[in-house]
Amino acid sequence: MDEETDTIRRNTPAARDIDEIDRRILGVLVDDATVSYAELGDRVGLSPPAAHERVKRLRRSGAIRGTAVIIDPKAVKKPLLAFVHIDTRGWGKTPELMAVSQYPEVEEIHTVAGDTCMLLKVRTEDTRALEGLLARLYETPGVTSTRSYVVLSTYLERPVQPGVTEKWPTPNHMSKPLY
Repeated sequence: MDEETDTIRRNTPAARDIDEIDRRILGVLVDDATVSYAELGDRVGLSPPAAHERVKRLRRSGAIRGTAVIIDPKAVKKPLLAFVHIDTRGWGKTPELMAVSQYPEVEEIHTVAGDTCMLLKVRTEDTRALEGLLARLYETPGVTSTRSYVVLSTYLERPVQPGVTEKWPTPNHMSKPLY
């Protein structure tokens, strides 16, 4: 059964906007994904079966991509958090550079706009391990330079939040339009 299936239409659930109840459900689950459907329903104003059905729908639609455990970095001996900017010759996202994803110290890889090509979020045991990762990066064809930013303290670190800011404050210098 090695037939081509790119042109076959898949049965995918119809796209559905996320409403306020869905956002409340997602907010509860982001805080604690192990909450029972009974408690989830109580917290968002639904019956347990209705809460369960909503969660199933959110999973099917892709709004919930998975369930994860948040690990304390110190517990796994990775207390050093750093952001590494990578400059490359040409297009940065090469298979050779993406191969650094095999290292469990690399938590995120982003292509970015601005004064660098790629951005990595990494956690290592110490500066020596960070130096080893940087050495590995410099062995990668196309990498021309890196800049590392070691985090001293973290005040907020959280997963994607379901809420949306409805109105941003206007800075004082912009409160009166010129025209």
